[in-house]
Amino acid sequence: MSEKRFTKEHEWVELDGNTAVIGITDHAQEQLGDVVFVELPALSAVVEKDKQMAVVESVKAASEVYAPLSGTVIELNAALSASPELVNSAPEGEGWFVKITPSNPDEFASLMTKEEYDTFVKESH
Repeated sequence: MSEKRFTKEHEWVELDGNTAVIGITDHAQEQLGDVVFVELPALSAVVEKDKQMAVVESVKAASEVYAPLSGTVIELNAALSASPELVNSAPEGEGWFVKITPSNPDEFASLMTKEEYDTFVKESH
């Protein structure tokens, strides 16, 4: 069974066995506006928790996306190169960025639950 957690930088990660799917939250895409380009890491790249992993460019600005977990990139969402707007239409679904194999699964427990994240977003406005 998979579980989804969130970061204060508005990324989400869904852990299913030894695979973690990562993307940005609905709140993040709302703040960005229309996404026009997504720069993903290379396949097999090693990403570090809280370090830059990707870049999202919107009509407003370019924003860094940070890895919520450390690990190795095992799959990229190829659909984003042709259809970056998936980040806007389905940020927590078809608009995912990468899949990784976590190197330290214990990092997942330090992330926020959906309820904690929703409270964080409300309090930060």
